[in-house]
Amino acid sequence: MLNRRSFLSATAGFAVAGLASPLSAGASDLAGIKLAAMRGSINAGELGLRPAAFDDQSKAFAKMLNEAANRDMPVFLPPGVYIVSNLSLPRHVRLSGVPGATRIIYGGDGHLMLAEEAGHIELSGLVLDGANRWIGDQAQGLLDLRRVGHLVVENCQIIGSGKNGVALERVTGRIDRSTISGAADAGIYSVEAVRLDITGNSVSDCANGGILVHRWQIADDGTIVTGNRVERIAARNGGTGQNGNGINTFRANGVMVANNSVSDCAFSAIRANSSSNLQIAGNSCMRSGETALYAEFAFESAIISGNIVDGAANGISMVNFNKGGRMGVCSHNIVRNLATEGPYPADAPGFGVGITVEADTAVGGNIVENAPLYGMKIGWGPFMRNVAATGNVIRKAGTGIAVSVVEGAGSAIIADNVIEAARNGAVVGHRWSDPVTTDLAQGSTGFPHLTVERNHVS
Repeated sequence: MLNRRSFLSATAGFAVAGLASPLSAGASDLAGIKLAAMRGSINAGELGLRPAAFDDQSKAFAKMLNEAANRDMPVFLPPGVYIVSNLSLPRHVRLSGVPGATRIIYGGDGHLMLAEEAGHIELSGLVLDGANRWIGDQAQGLLDLRRVGHLVVENCQIIGSGKNGVALERVTGRIDRSTISGAADAGIYSVEAVRLDITGNSVSDCANGGILVHRWQIADDGTIVTGNRVERIAARNGGTGQNGNGINTFRANGVMVANNSVSDCAFSAIRANSSSNLQIAGNSCMRSGETALYAEFAFESAIISGNIVDGAANGISMVNFNKGGRMGVCSHNIVRNLATEGPYPADAPGFGVGITVEADTAVGGNIVENAPLYGMKIGWGPFMRNVAATGNVIRKAGTGIAVSVVEGAGSAIIADNVIEAARNGAVVGHRWSDPVTTDLAQGSTGFPHLTVERNHVS
């Protein structure tokens, strides 16, 4: 009869026997598997991996992962250093360690970890250290995962990558509570995602981008980017916005970017290019080098709401009606302390604009302060249609609101705004960059496409 007392006694005896005859390194792998099964996971040390060993352990590491995958079992890595290279992950991986203490260091000459057509990959409590070593052409990042049915990366540190920190292609799952820093390209690069969550991470000190959500063709993506801290993102490869963004979406529809803290980016804190059904909400954006919040080019339906922008060349832009960019809400944002200089010589009309909108857009309840060029710019030449700018507060601007009066421009309503200390006028009509009217807030506009009324100017 097996009872609890006899089971515990047998288990204790088995454990003592194991201690009396320890497994030699690299021997009795199957016995190690059976021993680990008693505890529900494989201990890497029982399969020949040696923490703090200075030689490359790639073969033993690969064998361990394959053995665990064949038995559909998790693997635990004890604290220590493991030097490995060119790991091709099996279809099923559940690998965990002691956060901050289990370090997998890339040995060079190719890539660290790469997976293709995997079913389930779960990495937890690991430090993946690229040691700033060269990564070969076959890999896009230190952790390169392609066509993964379910991914979990949690409570990991991914540092010192020679390319992207994490590179994902057609992946479903989540990256959360992890630290990605020191990547020579972007911290996290995702292309063609399917229901991906990027939440609660810290991404910092990357050379070209923070978190990138891209697609090869415009399509629904649905990635959620929330609660992350993104800091000190450079634009080493230059350009006028391709690089240097804290969070960037490209051709990805249905993306939500919410409640992130983004600071000290060479270009935008959050930049969305050709991304429709977009939400950018509740983010804190500090010291952006160019436009802090950007919805540009071929987008339809974008909401930018409840964000704080403090320090940028431009505050918020929802533009490129000439390329199909239209339909948006810009509401309840605070934009302040803008500059007239940016990371490249400015195109007309220049830097220092609080909020810019062009077509089928409602702009309301925003506060703009210290915008040296315009507090708000509505339209650009003939590219203006159906804009309502109501209930905004604009203080200390060059011009309060600059609105297009070029032939072919569509309708705009500018009403019930509070405009204080606008040096060059509260509401002024512009032909492209040139002011061509007196202050329209003081009387009749003389332009049938404009309604300017009930604004309080002081």
